[in-house]
Amino acid sequence: MRIREAHHEDAKTIVDFQIRLAFETEGLQLTHDTVQKGVAAVFDDSTKGYYLVAEENGLIAACLLVVPEWSDWRNSTVLWIHSLYVVAEHRHVGVFRAMYQHLRNKVENRRGYAGIRLYVDKRNTVAIKAYENMGMSSEHYAMFEWVP
Repeated sequence: MRIREAHHEDAKTIVDFQIRLAFETEGLQLTHDTVQKGVAAVFDDSTKGYYLVAEENGLIAACLLVVPEWSDWRNSTVLWIHSLYVVAEHRHVGVFRAMYQHLRNKVENRRGYAGIRLYVDKRNTVAIKAYENMGMSSEHYAMFEWVP
């Protein structure tokens, strides 16, 4: 399994994964055009974040979006994991663990990073268990949102 930053050529696969992710986890039907523009925006503007992909035998098995957030409390950047999708046949074999470890190594080995965060739908018990198994905790913050 190779973890790497995604390239523009990976965009079509990432769009497909994001559409699947929204439907599988929240029952949302996203429009291809909107997601395609959203993914392209990340590639066009690195301040929005970057995608990591897990590749096996030349095929992408998973992707996630890394979004930086400045923390004035810590005078450093927190890396948020968004839009994680693992292809069904690659689940439960350590793909996300490898991607998470890749990010964790970045945080531990470079100055300027404070940690890693993510949010998860409370109903996604499989994902919650996976995050807990890696030592992540949901004890500190509750997330609130307003989406028109």
